[in-house]
Amino acid sequence: MRTEFADVIVVGGGGSGMAAAISAAESGLKVVVLEKNPHLGGTTRLSVGSITAAGTRFQRAKGIHDTPDEHFNDMSLFLPPELQPKENLELRRILVDNVPETLEWLIRIGLAFYGPMPEPPHGKPRMHNVLPNSRAYAYYLEKECRRLGVDLRLNVRLGDLVVEDGRVTAIVADAGDGETAFKATCGVVLATGDFSAGAPLKAIHVPHAAHVNAINPASTGDGHVVAQKVGGWIRNAEVMWGPSMRFKAPPVETLLRRLPPYRWLTRPMQFALTYLPMWMFRPFITRFMTSSLAPEPSMLRAGAILVNRDGRRFGDELAKPELKVPHQPGGDAFLVFDEAVARQFRAWPNFVSTAPGIAYAYLDDYKRTRPDLYHRAESLDALARSLRVPAEALRNSVAEYNAGLAATAPGGRQAIGGGPYHALGPVQSWIVFTEGGLAVSSRHEVIRRDGTPVEGLYAVGSAGQGGAILAGHGHHIGWAMTSGRRVGRILAAAHASPRKPTLAMTP
Repeated sequence: MRTEFADVIVVGGGGSGMAAAISAAESGLKVVVLEKNPHLGGTTRLSVGSITAAGTRFQRAKGIHDTPDEHFNDMSLFLPPELQPKENLELRRILVDNVPETLEWLIRIGLAFYGPMPEPPHGKPRMHNVLPNSRAYAYYLEKECRRLGVDLRLNVRLGDLVVEDGRVTAIVADAGDGETAFKATCGVVLATGDFSAGAPLKAIHVPHAAHVNAINPASTGDGHVVAQKVGGWIRNAEVMWGPSMRFKAPPVETLLRRLPPYRWLTRPMQFALTYLPMWMFRPFITRFMTSSLAPEPSMLRAGAILVNRDGRRFGDELAKPELKVPHQPGGDAFLVFDEAVARQFRAWPNFVSTAPGIAYAYLDDYKRTRPDLYHRAESLDALARSLRVPAEALRNSVAEYNAGLAATAPGGRQAIGGGPYHALGPVQSWIVFTEGGLAVSSRHEVIRRDGTPVEGLYAVGSAGQGGAILAGHGHHIGWAMTSGRRVGRILAAAHASPRKPTLAMTP
């Protein structure tokens, strides 16, 4: 087996991994990144792309006074009571205190943002949206890695960690030319994402959703697996948001969506979003949407129903339908609703989904930019033809739903009235994130159950979420970039310390 040497080995080339690599390389360390995919970006490039922070330049420009303390407190509002005791408040503190500077760093390397936008129950607008979409993260992070001389290896198959004298010193990997031991003088950083596509880990920790696919099929929990073999453990392994229903991504990659996020493009977009009336440019901005966006559950609470490709309802829309969608024909479902619901979801605060660039997408945005998803007809029979579902089954589904409401107490969901009728879809169910990450210290060291560090081993991003519960939009990317940058700095500082040379081995 061959051996290659570097100061830092980063396993995973997503947002957290590239942030860690850049941070270490900025201090002159030799860094190798091992990525299993043929491209960089990980789950970050598949996300909506928002990052949530307090005390930012964007808030100050709008006269909003905000602090990390307020951000810290508001994050609790997203958590149901049963999750409150599970939260790692130390890591939450690290996130809110450091993410404003992380946002500034992202801007310095070339990214552009628009905001802040409100997202209740946040007490103040904090959501900053990347322009033109989440692929900008991968583009500028990779560009910065290459500028700093980071050694990026793609299509790498991961092996096990190597432990010598009680310390992780290397990881074995195969880039197609045989196994190589990649040895790190400072540390090995796991930035391998979550385990949303890891069938064995899902079967153990979230068995109720083991049948649901992941938005990122490469998120198989590789880092979780190898770290457990050397003493690491998964904190909050049973916690997961969703699964969630998501619209399919655009079927055709237009020229606009393929454009790199050059500054000559993002700066005018940023200017327009900040200073011009929204109607002037909103249709243009929405054409850059590349993510699989999630319809808000509030549409179902308002009176939309779900039908499958046979035109049939398959259960109560308010009783975790996302777990039932994968069992439907083709794994697809459609949201069907009347004009009253359609009017409701044309303006704030009733948005259809969050969306890159514009923050929130409404029904008319889908009508303009996603004709493959939006359907409208004067009658249920005509809507059935547009959806290519049996008309009689769709009529019966609506009639049964309305009859069920009539038999219950008044209030709550509304019956489906007369035409015109609308539909959105198909939607499919996906797991976006599993919240369970390797337990880590405040220095991102992987720790054992007794709290002692696994020397030489670090974890960041979803792999090193460490018990932080990142509810709401913009916190996962914030944690990915912040934890990655911090671990790079921690390793660089330990490497440079002349007084404690052992810190180069055990930060």
